[in-house]
Amino acid sequence: MQRHGDLNRHMAGPDKNAVAHMEDARAMTQKYSLNVNGKVSTVEADDDMPLLYALRNDLGLNNPHFGCGLAQCGACTVHLDGQPIRSCITPVSAVGDGKIVTLAGLGTPDKPHPLQTAYVEEEVPQCAYCINGWIMTAAAFLRDKKKPTDAEIRDALTGLKCRCGTHMAILRAVKRAAAMMG
Repeated sequence: MQRHGDLNRHMAGPDKNAVAHMEDARAMTQKYSLNVNGKVSTVEADDDMPLLYALRNDLGLNNPHFGCGLAQCGACTVHLDGQPIRSCITPVSAVGDGKIVTLAGLGTPDKPHPLQTAYVEEEVPQCAYCINGWIMTAAAFLRDKKKPTDAEIRDALTGLKCRCGTHMAILRAVKRAAAMMG
């Protein structure tokens, strides 16, 4: 008999404590205005929600990617006010009025960024899952360093991962883009 009583209680709907908990959870979310690739959008999120989730789940962007969730691979890299950050560990509340640029905002199909052009010309992409981190990191680096050495390029890209092993092609593409950018 006890079992039927529990079943009937659950079928009647959530208890008052569960409803209060759900209302508390809704009350903790806030609205955030995010300037992404030059367009301002509003998302509703908890303070500690990773920016990556807002970009992918709320704004529907297919780049950046979720790789490790620990800022160790770079697949989630975006620019925040021109600096590369790992969006998987950056809370949406930390963005403030910053300007976010994703791989999609770096160039256009008609006018790609030199790194995007160099990646195609060097035939870098294999699976292309990691390409976001490599290009976004290299773009910020090349903006500040016009004629980098091979060692400087390797140092700038330290910490990024590519499981397909295209590291040499990536280095060639970055060097080509640097030459294109003059």
